[in-house]
Amino acid sequence: MDSKQEELHELLQKAISSDIIVVVEGKKDRAALERLGLTNIKELSKKPLFQIAEEISDSSQECIILTDLDKKGKELYGKLSSDLQKMGVHIDNRLRKFLFKNTKLRQIEGMANLEILKPSDSVIYQGMG
Repeated sequence: MDSKQEELHELLQKAISSDIIVVVEGKKDRAALERLGLTNIKELSKKPLFQIAEEISDSSQECIILTDLDKKGKELYGKLSSDLQKMGVHIDNRLRKFLFKNTKLRQIEGMANLEILKPSDSVIYQGMG
């Protein structure tokens, strides 16, 4: 496993073991992250972003925002991140920044198919043991 694979595995393992809230845009994003072993996933719904931010801040001091890395996703990330930080929630950006910098992934729903997560020692299996 190369260093980028190791770093991604480590970031995912930390998210899995800490049970941090991971915010995604939709059902396909949720399904992809669940296949990787993440369980504490909150989908953006039809609710206003400030209401979602309030719900997160009521239950957690930290979260990861994994909206898509396209224009709409970046806008959602900016608004949600700002709202959450105003409410005292720390945003863990490490996984998002890693994906943006080290992969061609732009849609979170494709995360379970990343080549960097392949061989048989996938995070899924590391998390189940």
